[in-house]
Amino acid sequence: MYKPTAKGYFSGCGGMELGMMLAGVNVIQSLDLDKEATDCMKANSHYFSHEVLTDDIKTKAVLEQADSDIIIGTYPCTKYSPIADIHGTRTGDDLFLHFFRHIAIARPEMYVVENVPGMKKFKVVMEAMTKLPDYYVHVFCPVDAAYWLPQRRKRLILIGSRKPFSIAAPKPSVRKPKLKDILEQTPEVEMPDYVLRRINGKYRDLPIVIDPEDSNALAPTCVAHYAKDLSTRLVKDKKAKHGLRPFSVREYARLQGFPDDFIFPNRRSSYRLIGNAVPVHMGEWVGREVVRYFR
Repeated sequence: MYKPTAKGYFSGCGGMELGMMLAGVNVIQSLDLDKEATDCMKANSHYFSHEVLTDDIKTKAVLEQADSDIIIGTYPCTKYSPIADIHGTRTGDDLFLHFFRHIAIARPEMYVVENVPGMKKFKVVMEAMTKLPDYYVHVFCPVDAAYWLPQRRKRLILIGSRKPFSIAAPKPSVRKPKLKDILEQTPEVEMPDYVLRRINGKYRDLPIVIDPEDSNALAPTCVAHYAKDLSTRLVKDKKAKHGLRPFSVREYARLQGFPDDFIFPNRRSSYRLIGNAVPVHMGEWVGREVVRYFR
């Protein structure tokens, strides 16, 4: 059976690529400007044996790269999110144009975009991604990680193909783990003083506290900023000194669907890589639909 090939851009630590590979897609290249992210992918060579490039898509010529059936773009979402309004940076950015350049020149059989639902509000971005001649486009929004994982994380998934193709929206999995299933028995976690200060009401807002004993409990969206502030979301833990604690790096990775043999260094910056990643199960859903197209 033919395995379609794919190239990934803005790959981060490889959540989307890993999910698509698990579904049967042959990823031949990943690219990201963040060396820590590409180093993480290279440290997981038991999953990623393909070429991993630390490079800038803005300076990367399309025709100097190998052809692939699929091009994947998970470009940074910060400029499309509502929080960006607060800082005056909600501009839409121009990275989508460089991804668009690769699609327009390479003309792959299929392309995939993942981003925040807020991207829909940028009509120029959506026009570029959905109105390319000779492509049939499906937009799914929101697609929630909670279909597969105990985490709220709503995303936009856009799939363009050269031939018309019916793609069904994802449905909640009956085998989804519960929050308590992803918790470690003896987690290694930091408990900085500022976490206690937030618990005690010294900040403008209290932490989001999740109770794993609630069978319907969902963690809030895993965010990259957790690397800088562990106090924003805490989990109840009777064994913890104060009854509450941050998520461990491994628990954070599990919330995003990464398998336990996926290597993340036990350091604060790993939260950033994980928070920026596409949930693996979301990528696997996309991958299954892609493979079905090529059959």
